[in-house]
Amino acid sequence: MYRLRLFFPLLLLLTAALFPAVSQADDAATDAAQQTDAAPKVNAAVELPKMQKVLDKIKGQVSGQTNENQLTQLNEMALELSGNADTLAQALQPQRQQLDAQLAVLGPAPKADSGVKETPEVTRKRSSLEAQKGKLDDQIKQADGIKNSALMLSSQITNLRRDLMKTQLALNSGSILGPRFWAPLFVKQDLDNEKIDDFLQDLKDTAALSWEPGYRFGTIAWLLAAMLVMTLGRRYSEEFLAWISIHKMPEGRLRRSFLAAAIALTTLAAVVLTFNFTALAFARRDEVSGDVQDFVVSLVKLSVFCGLIAGLGRAFLSTRRPSWRLPAISNEVALALKPFPPITAALVFIFQTVENFNYTVGTSLNTTIFANGLTALLIGSTALAISMRTNRVRRRMVQEGSAPEVRSTLVGLIQMALTLTAVAILLSLIIGYVTLARFLSYEVVWCGILFGSFYFLSHLVNDGCESLFSVNSLTGRRLQTSLNIDERHLQQAATLLAALGKTLLIGFVALALLNGTFASSTPIELLQKAIEFWGGKGLESLNIVPAHMVNAIICLVVGIYVLRAVRRWLDNDFLPKTTMDAGMRVSLVTLFSNIGYVLVILLTLSIMGLQWNKLAWIVSALSVGIGFGLQEIVKNFISGLILLTERPVKVGDLVTISGIEGDIRRINVRATEIQLGDKSTVIVPNSQFISQNVRNATMGNAQGVVTITLTFPLNIDPVRVRELLLEVYNENERILDTPEPSVSFKDLTSQGIVLSVTGNVASQRQISGAKSDLLFDILTRLRKEGIVLSTPQTMIIERRQQMAEQAADPLP
Repeated sequence: MYRLRLFFPLLLLLTAALFPAVSQADDAATDAAQQTDAAPKVNAAVELPKMQKVLDKIKGQVSGQTNENQLTQLNEMALELSGNADTLAQALQPQRQQLDAQLAVLGPAPKADSGVKETPEVTRKRSSLEAQKGKLDDQIKQADGIKNSALMLSSQITNLRRDLMKTQLALNSGSILGPRFWAPLFVKQDLDNEKIDDFLQDLKDTAALSWEPGYRFGTIAWLLAAMLVMTLGRRYSEEFLAWISIHKMPEGRLRRSFLAAAIALTTLAAVVLTFNFTALAFARRDEVSGDVQDFVVSLVKLSVFCGLIAGLGRAFLSTRRPSWRLPAISNEVALALKPFPPITAALVFIFQTVENFNYTVGTSLNTTIFANGLTALLIGSTALAISMRTNRVRRRMVQEGSAPEVRSTLVGLIQMALTLTAVAILLSLIIGYVTLARFLSYEVVWCGILFGSFYFLSHLVNDGCESLFSVNSLTGRRLQTSLNIDERHLQQAATLLAALGKTLLIGFVALALLNGTFASSTPIELLQKAIEFWGGKGLESLNIVPAHMVNAIICLVVGIYVLRAVRRWLDNDFLPKTTMDAGMRVSLVTLFSNIGYVLVILLTLSIMGLQWNKLAWIVSALSVGIGFGLQEIVKNFISGLILLTERPVKVGDLVTISGIEGDIRRINVRATEIQLGDKSTVIVPNSQFISQNVRNATMGNAQGVVTITLTFPLNIDPVRVRELLLEVYNENERILDTPEPSVSFKDLTSQGIVLSVTGNVASQRQISGAKSDLLFDILTRLRKEGIVLSTPQTMIIERRQQMAEQAADPLP
């Protein structure tokens, strides 16, 4: 029953919200259909003069414009014109290519002395095509000229806006302590009063139109819907989302972040829907004047910011659910700051409404300055009061013996920046820089909205990714079971997605700070700007399109994955079934990988939009780098390619280089791995295999030679010893029959007879083992036959006993 009690009010709220949405969607669909039906075909001869007229019109308006909002609109018009001109130029390229193909079929005109004559029809056709091509080239050139002129005009407008802002910020309009500032309250402005009376009369007429007999019931219904949304709708929808957070969300930090985001969103939705319903109640008639409609639209846009201020404040403080509070704020500080979010939202709404009213009516400069100064005064005072009240509550807690929450350095810096900005606003008002104070006050509100939204959304993204890939959640267990991956990989995926989400949020905040301002950029407009930025708008001069960058990254990842898959297929499936040896297979796989990586990188650069004819600066930079610090790396890389292609050594060869002997296990791009006899590995740069002497013991399947040299006494029978040595060699299974083992008489010395026995084995790697076995057998057979090896001569010096005794007697 509790679920139903929460569900029905929420259903009522959504149903009430859908009525205007459906109506507006139908109207939008009808308008879009009419625009689609009425859209003419693109004709360069017609569109180019129109674009030129629009460009000239923008230039004429820019030259005499001093209003920042209108300059912003002109800048957007210039950028839109640049995009349209670029689209037109791109649309004309296929036609030009078609004409080039037709001219290529006809060929060039024959020379007069060539003796070749063509028919008049071919000549006339070529002349017609060349004329069309020349006209098309002129149109493309004109479109490019309009595009470049519009971009240059946009840059000039940006500079004008910057100069205008500097001028306004440096303009001293008088201190708020002087009588000039307060004059609009006491001095009668006839012109302003007349304009205000006219606009108030329009508002009264609008209210009267909404209360006519045919529309009275609808007005009452919309007002009741607004009241229900603001009271019951907000309350029950928040309770319903809180129930979902407690009972449906998995255990963890996601519950708190989801509830905080739900509080902010329900407050925002309630405020925005309330203002939309109120606007529909009074200004839905077609007879409403244009000024009133613009004023109502500005109020609806303003409700978005006020709803964000109130919603973020309620979610940030969370006084109703202290244990669910997301930031580390003590309950005393939260209760002390509770009135400030609605107060700030109300002040912003009231005074921004006054500013919109002045802009719509067109009041005098003094009245506008008075409204701006009063707005800055109250916002600056509120910001200073927030900081002072927070410090006072914390000091009282310390005096009472209760420790306040531990603040981070970032929180302290934010509070310090808020205090200094509030003091700067008040000082600017006192010394007379009202425009500067108004700018700072609106920037404080704008930064608070952006950073507050980023705080909650970043926590929501981080906690959501952590819960999604946690093995304790249902989704995490299903992912682990279906994909058969380790828990470590799930944690890596959660960290990667959270980092990606935070990066996107940071980019959106940076875009909003640079391109948006308070009360002039709604979230929908900021999202549209982000989408346009994603498509490369605003980065035309840099030739950078973020969407192409993402496509390039995707291509790089997919290319590396495909390359590794093909490499595994070659290494494990295809090449082992061929007659190639292991070294040749490894060389082919490594060479294929290197070429594949180069192709993937080139394809990635191409998708990014990097033109090959503009790579001169990259080549120049690489040549300089190679000349200084990369020459060794490049030398080793080229040497590695030579080793893989010429194959003087290959994987599995037994080589000796610089006193190091071992088997080649891997030839990499920069160095080669050699495994020694003790199973240790030596990394040798590839350039050493090219520049130094290398002994390849196994090149060409070379056989190994086992030679044992023995020294026998002079009294042995050489023939019998020779037969014995040959028998031992012939009986050993590793010794090859061809060539046959042999015994040679090496030397005859005073030490004895030196005999050398030689035999061949199949590989150099068998020499050590075969020699050891042969020595064991030879010594055993010699001992059985009673034959001993020659022993080295020793010299023993003996003294006579008499000489020793004489040496022992002392001298007289």
